[in-house]
Amino acid sequence: MPTVLRSGPYRFYFWSHEPNEPPHIHVDRDNFSAKFWLEPLDLARNHGFRPLELRQVHRLVEEHQAELLEAWHDFFNDNDG
Repeated sequence: MPTVLRSGPYRFYFWSHEPNEPPHIHVDRDNFSAKFWLEPLDLARNHGFRPLELRQVHRLVEEHQAELLEAWHDFFNDNDG
């Protein structure tokens, strides 16, 4: 489960066994978790983040979208078999 980015209390990562899903990122803080599709950017699920904080997390994903996509493609292209 490669961690791609840390920003404040948030950890941005993806699971290495999810290559058949569209590019996405998981974001955790404490016991809260969210998953965002990266192309196009959209919330896939939320577990525990309140709306205000979820908007802040969404902005962070948006700010780092290009680097998150690059990390996704680099990892899964390098591990294709």
